[in-house]
Amino acid sequence: MAPAELVLLFDVDNTLVDNDTVQEQLHDHLARQFGEEAARRYWVLYEEQRQVEGFADYLGALQRYRLEDLNDPRLLGMSEFLLDYPFHDRLFPGALDVVHHAATLGRPVILSDGDAVFQPRKVHLAGLWKAFHGHVLIYVHKEQMLANIEHWYPAHHYVVIDDKLAILDAIKQQWGERVTTVFVRQGHYANDAATLAKHPPADLDLGSIAELISVTAAELTGAASLSQP
Repeated sequence: MAPAELVLLFDVDNTLVDNDTVQEQLHDHLARQFGEEAARRYWVLYEEQRQVEGFADYLGALQRYRLEDLNDPRLLGMSEFLLDYPFHDRLFPGALDVVHHAATLGRPVILSDGDAVFQPRKVHLAGLWKAFHGHVLIYVHKEQMLANIEHWYPAHHYVVIDDKLAILDAIKQQWGERVTTVFVRQGHYANDAATLAKHPPADLDLGSIAELISVTAAELTGAASLSQP
Protein backbone atom coordinates (compact mmCIF):
# COMPACT_ATOMS: atom_id res chain seq x y z
CA MET A 1 0.00 0.00 0.00
CA ALA A 2 1.34 3.42 -0.94
CA PRO A 3 2.06 5.67 2.05
CA ALA A 4 -0.86 7.83 3.04
CA GLU A 5 -0.39 11.41 4.13
CA LEU A 6 -2.36 10.72 7.31
CA VAL A 7 -3.51 7.47 8.98
CA LEU A 8 -5.91 7.75 11.90
CA LEU A 9 -5.80 4.77 14.27
CA PHE A 10 -8.94 4.32 16.40
CA ASP A 11 -9.21 2.23 19.53
CA VAL A 12 -12.56 0.43 20.02
CA ASP A 13 -13.41 -0.21 23.68
CA ASN A 14 -14.45 2.98 25.50
CA THR A 15 -13.30 5.00 22.50
CA LEU A 16 -15.93 4.10 19.91
CA VAL A 17 -17.92 1.56 21.94
CA ASP A 18 -19.19 2.14 25.49
CA ASN A 19 -17.59 -1.00 26.90
CA ASP A 20 -18.19 -0.05 30.53
CA THR A 21 -21.94 -0.30 29.93
CA VAL A 22 -21.45 -3.66 28.18
CA GLN A 23 -19.64 -4.98 31.25
CA GLU A 24 -22.34 -3.69 33.58
CA GLN A 25 -25.04 -5.41 31.54
CA LEU A 26 -23.02 -8.63 31.39
CA HIS A 27 -22.69 -8.59 35.17
CA ASP A 28 -26.44 -8.04 35.59
CA HIS A 29 -27.15 -10.89 33.16
CA LEU A 30 -24.85 -13.29 35.01
CA ALA A 31 -26.30 -12.30 38.38
CA ARG A 32 -29.87 -12.85 37.18
CA GLN A 33 -29.16 -16.17 35.51
CA PHE A 34 -26.65 -17.69 37.90
CA GLY A 35 -26.59 -15.59 41.06
CA GLU A 36 -24.40 -12.80 42.39
CA GLU A 37 -21.68 -15.18 43.60
CA ALA A 38 -21.35 -16.69 40.12
CA ALA A 39 -21.11 -13.21 38.59
CA ARG A 40 -18.44 -12.25 41.09
CA ARG A 41 -16.44 -15.40 40.35
CA TYR A 42 -16.61 -14.78 36.61
CA TRP A 43 -15.07 -11.32 37.00
CA VAL A 44 -12.29 -12.71 39.21
CA LEU A 45 -11.42 -15.15 36.42
CA TYR A 46 -11.76 -12.40 33.83
CA GLU A 47 -9.27 -10.20 35.66
CA GLU A 48 -6.83 -13.09 36.11
CA GLN A 49 -7.11 -13.85 32.40
CA ARG A 50 -6.54 -10.20 31.49
CA GLN A 51 -3.41 -10.00 33.62
CA VAL A 52 -1.95 -13.11 31.98
CA GLU A 53 -2.89 -12.37 28.36
CA GLY A 54 -2.74 -8.59 28.35
CA PHE A 55 -6.21 -8.06 26.89
CA ALA A 56 -9.86 -8.56 27.80
CA ASP A 57 -10.66 -12.22 27.11
CA TYR A 58 -14.35 -12.63 27.90
CA LEU A 59 -14.67 -16.04 26.27
CA GLY A 60 -11.46 -17.31 27.85
CA ALA A 61 -12.76 -16.35 31.29
CA LEU A 62 -16.06 -18.05 30.46
CA GLN A 63 -14.24 -21.24 29.48
CA ARG A 64 -12.35 -21.22 32.78
CA TYR A 65 -15.60 -20.68 34.66
CA ARG A 66 -17.19 -23.61 32.84
CA LEU A 67 -14.30 -25.91 33.77
CA GLU A 68 -14.97 -25.10 37.42
CA ASP A 69 -18.60 -26.27 37.14
CA LEU A 70 -19.03 -28.82 34.36
CA ASN A 71 -22.23 -30.11 35.92
CA ASP A 72 -24.27 -26.96 35.25
CA PRO A 73 -25.70 -27.11 31.69
CA ARG A 74 -26.92 -23.50 31.99
CA LEU A 75 -23.35 -22.36 31.49
CA LEU A 76 -23.58 -23.34 27.83
CA GLY A 77 -26.00 -20.46 27.32
CA MET A 78 -23.71 -17.83 28.82
CA SER A 79 -21.77 -17.32 25.59
CA GLU A 80 -24.94 -16.33 23.72
CA PHE A 81 -25.14 -13.04 25.59
CA LEU A 82 -21.65 -12.09 24.44
CA LEU A 83 -21.67 -13.46 20.90
CA ASP A 84 -25.04 -11.92 20.02
CA TYR A 85 -24.77 -8.71 22.01
CA PRO A 86 -26.09 -5.65 20.08
CA PHE A 87 -22.84 -3.69 20.15
CA HIS A 88 -24.20 -1.27 17.56
CA ASP A 89 -26.45 0.09 20.32
CA ARG A 90 -23.42 0.77 22.49
CA LEU A 91 -21.62 3.07 20.05
CA PHE A 92 -20.91 6.42 21.65
CA PRO A 93 -22.98 9.31 20.23
CA GLY A 94 -21.39 10.62 17.07
CA ALA A 95 -18.93 7.72 16.75
CA LEU A 96 -19.83 6.82 13.16
CA ASP A 97 -19.97 10.49 12.17
CA VAL A 98 -16.41 10.85 13.47
CA VAL A 99 -15.29 7.85 11.40
CA HIS A 100 -16.80 9.40 8.27
CA HIS A 101 -15.12 12.72 9.10
CA ALA A 102 -11.79 10.93 9.58
CA ALA A 103 -12.12 9.49 6.08
CA THR A 104 -12.08 13.05 4.69
CA LEU A 105 -8.81 13.74 6.53
CA GLY A 106 -6.89 10.56 5.78
CA ARG A 107 -7.19 6.80 6.13
CA PRO A 108 -9.12 5.66 9.25
CA VAL A 109 -8.06 2.28 10.68
CA ILE A 110 -9.17 0.38 13.77
CA LEU A 111 -6.29 -0.35 16.14
CA SER A 112 -7.49 -2.55 18.99
CA ASP A 113 -6.24 -5.04 21.53
CA GLY A 114 -8.13 -8.31 21.90
CA ASP A 115 -8.48 -11.99 21.07
CA ALA A 116 -8.87 -13.42 17.56
CA VAL A 117 -12.55 -14.43 17.89
CA PHE A 118 -14.63 -12.21 20.14
CA GLN A 119 -12.99 -8.86 19.37
CA PRO A 120 -13.44 -9.14 15.57
CA ARG A 121 -17.06 -10.19 16.15
CA LYS A 122 -17.60 -7.16 18.37
CA VAL A 123 -16.21 -4.92 15.61
CA HIS A 124 -18.59 -6.55 13.11
CA LEU A 125 -21.66 -6.36 15.37
CA ALA A 126 -20.97 -2.71 16.15
CA GLY A 127 -20.99 -1.92 12.44
CA LEU A 128 -17.38 -0.75 12.63
CA TRP A 129 -15.90 -3.32 10.26
CA LYS A 130 -18.13 -1.95 7.52
CA ALA A 131 -17.60 1.68 8.54
CA PHE A 132 -13.81 1.23 8.33
CA HIS A 133 -14.09 -0.75 5.06
CA GLY A 134 -12.27 -3.69 6.60
CA HIS A 135 -9.26 -1.68 7.72
CA VAL A 136 -8.96 -3.42 11.09
CA LEU A 137 -5.90 -4.31 13.17
CA ILE A 138 -6.25 -6.32 16.39
CA TYR A 139 -3.19 -7.19 18.46
CA VAL A 140 -2.34 -8.42 21.95
CA HIS A 141 -0.18 -5.38 22.84
CA LYS A 142 -0.72 -2.84 20.07
CA GLU A 143 1.89 -0.44 21.45
CA GLN A 144 4.50 -3.13 20.72
CA MET A 145 3.37 -3.61 17.12
CA LEU A 146 4.25 -0.25 15.56
CA ALA A 147 6.53 -1.75 12.91
CA ASN A 148 3.73 -4.07 11.82
CA ILE A 149 1.29 -1.17 11.72
CA GLU A 150 3.71 0.75 9.50
CA HIS A 151 4.00 -2.29 7.23
CA TRP A 152 0.25 -2.57 6.64
CA TYR A 153 -0.55 1.14 6.76
CA PRO A 154 2.49 3.26 5.89
CA ALA A 155 1.99 6.97 6.45
CA HIS A 156 3.82 10.24 6.71
CA HIS A 157 1.96 10.98 9.93
CA TYR A 158 -0.17 8.97 12.35
CA VAL A 159 -2.97 9.94 14.71
CA VAL A 160 -3.80 7.54 17.56
CA ILE A 161 -7.15 7.99 19.31
CA ASP A 162 -7.49 6.07 22.58
CA ASP A 163 -8.97 6.19 26.09
CA LYS A 164 -5.81 4.77 27.69
CA LEU A 165 -3.15 7.39 28.39
CA ALA A 166 -0.52 4.71 29.11
CA ILE A 167 -0.83 3.32 25.58
CA LEU A 168 -0.72 6.80 24.05
CA ASP A 169 2.41 7.58 26.06
CA ALA A 170 4.13 4.34 24.96
CA ILE A 171 3.36 5.04 21.30
CA LYS A 172 4.48 8.67 21.58
CA GLN A 173 7.82 7.60 23.00
CA GLN A 174 8.45 5.44 19.93
CA TRP A 175 7.02 7.52 17.09
CA GLY A 176 7.73 10.99 18.49
CA GLU A 177 6.64 13.81 16.21
CA ARG A 178 5.44 11.31 13.61
CA VAL A 179 2.33 10.75 15.73
CA THR A 180 -0.37 12.88 17.28
CA THR A 181 -1.87 11.25 20.35
CA VAL A 182 -5.52 12.00 21.10
CA PHE A 183 -6.80 11.17 24.57
CA VAL A 184 -10.56 10.61 24.80
CA ARG A 185 -11.85 10.92 28.37
CA GLN A 186 -14.43 8.14 28.24
CA GLY A 187 -14.63 5.08 30.46
CA HIS A 188 -13.01 4.08 33.72
CA TYR A 189 -9.42 3.96 32.45
CA ALA A 190 -9.62 7.55 31.23
CA ASN A 191 -10.81 8.74 34.63
CA ASP A 192 -8.42 6.81 36.87
CA ALA A 193 -6.47 9.47 38.76
CA ALA A 194 -3.54 7.20 39.63
CA THR A 195 -3.01 6.23 36.00
CA LEU A 196 -3.31 9.80 34.77
CA ALA A 197 -0.66 10.95 37.26
CA LYS A 198 1.89 8.47 35.87
CA HIS A 199 1.92 9.72 32.29
CA PRO A 200 2.38 13.02 30.47
CA PRO A 201 -0.65 14.49 28.73
CA ALA A 202 -1.51 13.52 25.18
CA ASP A 203 -1.13 15.96 22.29
CA LEU A 204 -4.89 16.52 22.24
CA ASP A 205 -7.38 15.98 25.05
CA LEU A 206 -11.06 15.45 24.23
CA GLY A 207 -14.03 15.03 26.52
CA SER A 208 -15.77 12.68 24.08
CA ILE A 209 -15.15 11.02 20.73
CA ALA A 210 -17.79 13.29 19.16
CA GLU A 211 -15.50 16.31 19.68
CA LEU A 212 -13.10 14.93 17.07
CA ILE A 213 -15.53 15.84 14.30
CA SER A 214 -14.57 19.51 14.55
CA VAL A 215 -10.80 18.92 14.37
CA THR A 216 -9.01 19.50 11.06
CA ALA A 217 -6.09 17.59 9.57
CA ALA A 218 -3.84 20.62 10.04
CA GLU A 219 -4.77 20.81 13.72
CA LEU A 220 -4.04 17.13 14.16
CA THR A 221 -0.62 17.17 12.52
CA GLY A 222 0.31 20.49 14.11
CA ALA A 223 -0.49 19.32 17.63
CA ALA A 224 2.30 16.73 17.52
CA SER A 225 5.09 19.28 17.15
CA LEU A 226 3.49 21.83 19.48
CA SER A 227 3.49 19.32 22.32
CA GLN A 228 7.22 18.65 22.02
CA PRO A 229 9.54 20.46 24.48
